[in-house]
Amino acid sequence: MRLSHFLNLALVCLCLTPAFAQPKPKASERDWEQLFNGKDLTGWDIKIAGHAVNDNYLNTYRVENGIIRISYDQYKTFDKKFGHMYYNRPYSHYILRFTYRFVGDQIPGGATWNVRNSGVMVHSQSAQSNSLNQDFPVSLEIQTLGGLGKGERHTANLCTPGTQVYMNGKLNPAHCIDSDSKTYDGDQWVTIEAVVLGDSIIHHIIEGDTVLTYERPEVGGGFVSKDYDWKTAGIDNGDYWMKRQNTPLGSGYIALQAESHPIDFRRVELLNLKGCTDPKALNYKSYFVKSDNTQCRYKK
Repeated sequence: MRLSHFLNLALVCLCLTPAFAQPKPKASERDWEQLFNGKDLTGWDIKIAGHAVNDNYLNTYRVENGIIRISYDQYKTFDKKFGHMYYNRPYSHYILRFTYRFVGDQIPGGATWNVRNSGVMVHSQSAQSNSLNQDFPVSLEIQTLGGLGKGERHTANLCTPGTQVYMNGKLNPAHCIDSDSKTYDGDQWVTIEAVVLGDSIIHHIIEGDTVLTYERPEVGGGFVSKDYDWKTAGIDNGDYWMKRQNTPLGSGYIALQAESHPIDFRRVELLNLKGCTDPKALNYKSYFVKSDNTQCRYKK
């Protein structure tokens, strides 16, 4: 589905008098909430495996020249220092848009599968709820992969640490699910949009094309596989999640992943759609967001 077609459904507010008689306004730039202010990491919490919340180990996360940089120039070896930087407010219904690029070389000690590999987590647990040694939060990961200069390597994939999703009405048990995106080699900037509609449906979009769609996100019955369970992942409270397996996952935090290969983000912004999901709203399922607040117009 082309993005322009989807946004006609997602961002257009039906006019009241008379219906369809006036042009359909689109969300302006004022409607987009800038999660990254372009100056510093205000509003974000950092959690790196083995370290307390907001211990930014070896300056992994930083801002340089208006760009969020995940860097390893002060490391000698990666040593499984998986990290995530969480925006400090949860969301449920929204469109997330971010622009990223991979740079430089992977730090020694990173796994071979982590070369030009990172991600952005949605519907994630908070930084504060992570166990001390936890590698990955329970979340849905929009996996970002850079091309290796040889063959296809899709981006905007889905990985499911501690979660599971349905596709075409059936549970998809795979930990990582490939998108239909192009391959992006080199250090070019790539923009991904994710349309996240609570616990109903999520779309991954690049260059106007929907490259992946899945439904019914849930807390999973395990972490990754039978060989990589909650305990192996450093989660001390695995029993907490196991008791919540198969429960809908309809909201959570957004987090930028640090997974051993340097990556830059120059834009992270969000169009909040919450409040426009009431079936009594005139613009139900069109999710238009007013610039002053997240409101809907209701049928009389």
